Amino acid sequence: MIEVFDNIAISSRIRLARNVDGLKFFVKLQSDIDAKYITNSVMKTLEKFDVFNFFTLKNLSLNECNALFEKHLISKELIENKDISSVAISEDEKIIVMINEEDHIREQCLEDGFNLYKPYRRLSRIDDEIIKSLPIAYDKNLGFITASPSNLGTGMRASVMLFLPALTIANEIDDVFNICGENGLTVRGIYGEGSKAEGYFYQISNQASLGLDENEIIDKVSEFIYQFCEREKNLREKILEKDYDKYRDISLRAYGEITNCYSLEEKEMIELLSKVKLGQALGFINITSNNKYQKLFYEGAYANLKEIFNFNDEKEEKRVRAEYISSEVRELAQRR
Repeated sequence: MIEVFDNIAISSRIRLARNVDGLKFFVKLQSDIDAKYITNSVMKTLEKFDVFNFFTLKNLSLNECNALFEKHLISKELIENKDISSVAISEDEKIIVMINEEDHIREQCLEDGFNLYKPYRRLSRIDDEIIKSLPIAYDKNLGFITASPSNLGTGMRASVMLFLPALTIANEIDDVFNICGENGLTVRGIYGEGSKAEGYFYQISNQASLGLDENEIIDKVSEFIYQFCEREKNLREKILEKDYDKYRDISLRAYGEITNCYSLEEKEMIELLSKVKLGQALGFINITSNNKYQKLFYEGAYANLKEIFNFNDEKEEKRVRAEYISSEVRELAQRR
């Protein structure tokens, strides 16, 4: 992990798309028998590794599914295929295998910070066993056969979640978008494909996987992530020099508001938590645990909050969120 970028690069993720040869993609699976065959085969393979928790989505409520989505453990597509989809989640919630999503199998591993090789090494062991135990669709020219042409080749997406407040504030984020587009990278919001950037968070990944091997993809993505992190780091110093009082006020005002509010909407929560995190980045606020603080972004989201407190209406939701998030921020963050 490149520690100097700890409060810029939030997490690194490797995702691999795999499909079973001879079976149609999920939208045209001929029967539940095919779906169950894929599910049972993957689950049997995963028994060789760490302890996994298995969930059949049709046995979960929609709110339970959405809570897993808010935690970045499953995708919207998996929820849309609720009748036939399943997921296996490791005890540390870093390895996730989704079954019958857009592809038959979506394996992913997430690790804190900026280090794409760490999740790749961990996931490769599982992927090797899945390939041994199932007839995975592969073509010598096209590589792994996937539902989306953009995943042909290695079937890999290498992505890093970045916290880029300085680039956003300085109106230089569009330049990041342009650089990514020109170099085969894509930028998404905090919830991946189709989501908008919220709270200065951006997810950057390779756009295609054909024509490069896994190491080349990781190296390419890492090279640009390093550049963006350096640029963000330098800009933080510049905006601090330019208007210290302005950004200290923004950060501490957000801290005061979020630790003293009575009612709190989800979107407002993300904005305030992000401004407090900006305060940490600029040295105005001390956060004792980055990991615990980052979890607040989903713990305060609707579905996860509902799972914890089971509120009855929108007004109660806002009050419960305010009480919970205010208490947690007071415990985790102190102004300097």
